[in-house]
Amino acid sequence: MMIEKNTVVELTYELKDQSAEGETIEKVTEERPLNFIFGAGLMLPKFEANIEGLNPGDDFEFGLKSVEAYGTKSEDMIMDLPINVFEVDGKINYDLVKVGAMIPMMDKAGNRLNGIVLEVGEESVSMDFNHPMAGKDLHFSGSIVSVREATEEELAAIMNHHHHDHDHGCDSCGGGSCESC
Repeated sequence: MMIEKNTVVELTYELKDQSAEGETIEKVTEERPLNFIFGAGLMLPKFEANIEGLNPGDDFEFGLKSVEAYGTKSEDMIMDLPINVFEVDGKINYDLVKVGAMIPMMDKAGNRLNGIVLEVGEESVSMDFNHPMAGKDLHFSGSIVSVREATEEELAAIMNHHHHDHDHGCDSCGGGSCESC
């Protein structure tokens, strides 16, 4: 069966920075392959476009420019937040709020995003909310392990997940952690 909308794809890949000769960012092996429903909006659109129509056993290799992957780095995504945002019970835990730390945050609309602490000052914390791979050209090489039709249950689970995310964000979770998001 070939890869098309609503098929479950299992694949391996090696992701490198910039080109085939670049530094390895991630390696997914047959022992723990990547599984996803093709066309469900879970993967980068250009990644899916490059593997569409492939069959089990087919190899692939392609590059994505940063604008096709996670976008360019944006200065607008670097923000200074008041230090009191990080208070818990009136205190700031400087073991967590330190340069280089990734801190999960929530925007005003309830969307989750991760920020990397760039600087901690007396009044504010400078954070970078760009995706960690923003600004990077990516190179993928790998192999299709298997392709099968998605079950009704798998498709329903994806639709429920999208419905939950897009209709009311995580407000229903009371602002705390939400395992189903």
